[in-house]
Amino acid sequence: MPRSDKLLKEDFVSNLPGGSISEINYVTAVAPAAVVLWSALQTRLRLFSSYGPDAFVLDFLLNCTAVLLATTLYSSTPVLLSSLLLGPAVLLCVSLRPSRQQRRAARKPSRRDEDTPSGGNAGSDPEESSPRLPRRPFVTTYRGCMLVITCIAILAVDFNVFPRRFAKVETWGTSLMDLGVGSFVFSAGLVAAGSVLKDQARSASRNPRASSSRSLSRRLFESLYRSLPLLGLGVVRVLTTKRLEYQEHVTEYGVHWNFFFTLALLPPFVTLFQTVFSVLVPSYALLSMLVGGIYNLGLEFTDLKKYVLSAPRENILSMNREGIFSFWGYLSVFLAGQSAGMTVLAPWSPPPPSRAPLATPPASYGSYAGVKKFVRNLIRRDPISANLIVGAVTYASLFHLITSSSSSSVAFLSLTTSRRLANLPYVLWVCAFNNAQLLVFYHIHRFFFFSESRSASSAAKSPGDHDRSEGLVTVSPLLEAFNRNGLVVFILANLLTGLINLFVDTLNTSTLSAMSILVSYTACLSAVVVGLDIYSRRAP
Repeated sequence: MPRSDKLLKEDFVSNLPGGSISEINYVTAVAPAAVVLWSALQTRLRLFSSYGPDAFVLDFLLNCTAVLLATTLYSSTPVLLSSLLLGPAVLLCVSLRPSRQQRRAARKPSRRDEDTPSGGNAGSDPEESSPRLPRRPFVTTYRGCMLVITCIAILAVDFNVFPRRFAKVETWGTSLMDLGVGSFVFSAGLVAAGSVLKDQARSASRNPRASSSRSLSRRLFESLYRSLPLLGLGVVRVLTTKRLEYQEHVTEYGVHWNFFFTLALLPPFVTLFQTVFSVLVPSYALLSMLVGGIYNLGLEFTDLKKYVLSAPRENILSMNREGIFSFWGYLSVFLAGQSAGMTVLAPWSPPPPSRAPLATPPASYGSYAGVKKFVRNLIRRDPISANLIVGAVTYASLFHLITSSSSSSVAFLSLTTSRRLANLPYVLWVCAFNNAQLLVFYHIHRFFFFSESRSASSAAKSPGDHDRSEGLVTVSPLLEAFNRNGLVVFILANLLTGLINLFVDTLNTSTLSAMSILVSYTACLSAVVVGLDIYSRRAP
């Protein structure tokens, strides 16, 4: 790449102030709105039960193109776009009702859709096989939507049609892409909770002391082994970027550091932290806040913040200071995601039907005992919803507390969000948003699919377990494919972005040409992940 073009493209994504959190919320709300319309079309018309080319195109238009429009042409009017998606969904729900014949005609789930033990086979010892965890369709939808918007933004940021306020901020502020980086880490922690739950289930069936002594070395080795491909990808990215003189935003992670190194180091560190602090800090949420709080104290009351932001780049540490020190903030986000996953992914059984209402009698609303009883009943009957609500409210409240300008008299408060530092306000913002997103997708799925499958499912299942009623497809196959092939599509998105930037003058591309490239790029990613998903299902 010519040096002049390289400098222009670097300037294009540098020194940006970001945008407001409210606007980011409006833009990201388009994804749940698209899922609502998809769910209405599926429950009323069964358009996605037989997944052919026409269903793929419609799925792509709803769950990919809508998000692309929200971040480009509709970036100033995301509420209008959400309304255009929700309007037809409301009409379908009001005018049509799901029929039993349509439900029976839906396709049967494949073996890949069911929970199967990993690491064991039919003839192995039951104690050695991995315990089954319930499949949570709303988690699949959440991760699929997160990957879609992340992949779109990776390329779209290089075009003028993508607003600069959505691109990563230089140092202080919030933006859509800053949120995307943290959400990627949060979702990784969410999924990692599944392994912890399986380890706990296996440990419960054995001698606890022997199990714990073995599990530390084994889990640490496994985490290091899983990190090797990501470390390799990080090294390859550094070498190719330097050799091709590809544009770099040095203040993002440093001269050599990149996001792959951060992702690679998270699992080993989490394994160590889980072992060291499991007795002192049994809650992942508390451990997350402990890590983030101590790191933020270091930023505010030592010279660490000054060093990260303005130290001369003289050695390997100072050259990569942003990536090395922001890692502690991302570790906090990962642990918070793992905390959410311990509730979301854990199996639970609702209590037997009771005549006692969930709500507390109005006369006792003002009493402590009444509130305590209401909260206890809510947690007992729907722990997923209750814990996500508590998480979202707690993180959001802490965020507003430490960033409120009215608290400027307190030294530790009145902080500003910084993705570059990954400080405590950034951690709290990311955690609050992702807990809220999970809650929204959970209730969308429960509204459209749990009511249909309740009579056909056993009472031992939770609302999140009803992923398929008599073969009913309840998750977008496209989003499911993104979720199953998350790392592959992320790597492919980075490769395609690099190729397009090498051969296309993105800074001077017209709106029409830019949108054509972005739609083609997103369609290519979608076709690849769906093809991989189909191939993996058919493989013996």
